[in-house]
Amino acid sequence: QVQLVESGGGLVQPGGSLRLSCAASISIFIFNVYDMAWYRQAPGKQRELVASITSAGSTNYADSVKGRCTISRDNAKNTVYLQMNSLKPEDTAVYYCNAVRMQLTTRYNYWGQGTQVTVSS
Repeated sequence: QVQLVESGGGLVQPGGSLRLSCAASISIFIFNVYDMAWYRQAPGKQRELVASITSAGSTNYADSVKGRCTISRDNAKNTVYLQMNSLKPEDTAVYYCNAVRMQLTTRYNYWGQGTQVTVSS
């Protein structure tokens, strides 16, 4: 079983920055093989992908955050990060960490509890 714990959310003014962290409670060896991602869900909207990073380090971003967000991982710390800059009110949402891996035909998919990000003046 994998537990994901997000931190770093909060209230920030438009134009500000936040760094979200997601710590995984699994062995370092196993964490290395997980693809990690950040999703967000705003009130009344569906959960959407913000950014992802594969076990090999390849990254992908939603168009809405390209150029403003950077996803990274520290396999030695079992942690994935989301650096968010130039934040906008429309970035307000609960941000969730996700871990996925495939083993043969079995898909292992885990979610964190989420951390609230509010962008407001």
